[in-house]
Amino acid sequence: MTYKKISMEHDKKIALVAHDNKKQDLVEWAKYNRTLLAHHKVYATGTTGMLLEKELGFKITKLQSGPLGGDQQIGAKIVDGAIDFLIFFWDPLEPMPHDPDVKALLRMAVVWNIPIACNRASADFMISSPLMDGDYDRLVPDYDVYRTRKITKGE
Repeated sequence: MTYKKISMEHDKKIALVAHDNKKQDLVEWAKYNRTLLAHHKVYATGTTGMLLEKELGFKITKLQSGPLGGDQQIGAKIVDGAIDFLIFFWDPLEPMPHDPDVKALLRMAVVWNIPIACNRASADFMISSPLMDGDYDRLVPDYDVYRTRKITKGE
């Protein structure tokens, strides 16, 4: 497999997502890390975005609620290179009617090799990393071979 370098600039594009039972945890985490988050471009889904903007006092780019397509919007932004970093506080104990969307979002983050934090501890480690405040070359698999592969009958 060959890789391409995708440059992440000093100011990262961070998506913040939280299931209902985890919204308060994410808001508390974001308030604690407000100074670190303030100079980055922050995206969030639905209600989470409204709560964060109210609590943090700076502009959050708000997308649809997760079950209404917000998770897919974030996934599309990852594919387009418009999201560098995903913090997704999901609830492993609560069944989700939009579970396929959640899995698709996490899959896109892995496919495009962006950092993912799914709980407070991993979010703390990632936001405090020295890599957050500088340029970073993220390695992404070169999917051109896949895109240009020869399709044989029956595939």
